[in-house]
Amino acid sequence: MSHAAVTAKRPNSLQGGQLPKWAPLAIAAGSLAVSVGLCLATGIESKIQWGLIAAILYIVGTYVISARVENRRQAKDRIATSLVWVAFLLAVVPLASLIWATVVRGIKVLDGYFLSHSMGVVGNSEPGGGVYAAIIGTLEQVGIATLIAAPIGVLTAIYLVEYGRGALARAVTFFVDVMTGIPSIVAGLFILSILLAFNLNFSGFAGALALTILMLPIVVRSTEEMLKLVPNELREASLALGVPKWRTILKVVLPTAIGGITTGIMLAVARIAGETAPVLLVVFGNPFINNNPFEGPQASLPLYIYQQYSLSAGSDAGIDRAWAAALTLIVFVMILNLAARALARWKAPKTGR
Repeated sequence: MSHAAVTAKRPNSLQGGQLPKWAPLAIAAGSLAVSVGLCLATGIESKIQWGLIAAILYIVGTYVISARVENRRQAKDRIATSLVWVAFLLAVVPLASLIWATVVRGIKVLDGYFLSHSMGVVGNSEPGGGVYAAIIGTLEQVGIATLIAAPIGVLTAIYLVEYGRGALARAVTFFVDVMTGIPSIVAGLFILSILLAFNLNFSGFAGALALTILMLPIVVRSTEEMLKLVPNELREASLALGVPKWRTILKVVLPTAIGGITTGIMLAVARIAGETAPVLLVVFGNPFINNNPFEGPQASLPLYIYQQYSLSAGSDAGIDRAWAAALTLIVFVMILNLAARALARWKAPKTGR
């Protein structure tokens, strides 16, 4: 018998049966059904435990079935894919549950009246009132913080990537890393100490300064990473044509990275938009409308949510207003992110064919 005939008869460990495309869905459905049956039989009522048991059964079932039908190599590949899907669902399910609960509970009082009126003389435990003053305060405080932090953060990142060498660059990098881990309450206490030292009053601008401290390191880090992703060939080609370095950065590097830079700034805005502690310390809150962020206490959405929930004495009216304000804040951040994506897509460099 020839060597070729022996090789043909010998089974190849890399070949075997193939599971159909619908097999993962069938295994997932079967795992969920078995999990529900086991939990009902044993008296387990927590749906979270149902899901965790179903996830374990899905991973084990995928490996066993794939190993028997296909081979161990393919089974290991499928179990890695299953772990990725399980991790994805573990991240998405709490987020979807949070959004669903916020929408269901916040939609009760969220209407035109709620968005166009403030608390005024309405008590926290009484029905009525609205969130207009808090929306104005959040827009002004976040806007001022962005106007301060965005240019400083982008310029700092440009220095670190394009010019930064030596002790100064290392010192700037160190302090940016330290600022990244600063708790929000510390930023509020820092601004509060300045207010007390100079005998200044609470204001929305003071809250914006505290938010700037929290926003700045995020802008620096995200912009720095985006600038590092710009190919050096683009810089070298521009410099080889005699273009000055500052103009190369302005006309080549920044337009190439503008999408990532904008996304990073929006992530920083989303980070500070929900901060309560620094606003509580230096803005103080105000049930009345205050359009001047430089004078007097001012409201904000996170502070409004906290006050309505904590000071309403458990009344349904105050809790409903807190949920409605939370839904307003989520929509506000979502609109900002969509606007940022549209701006980044519009300003992104166009590649010709």
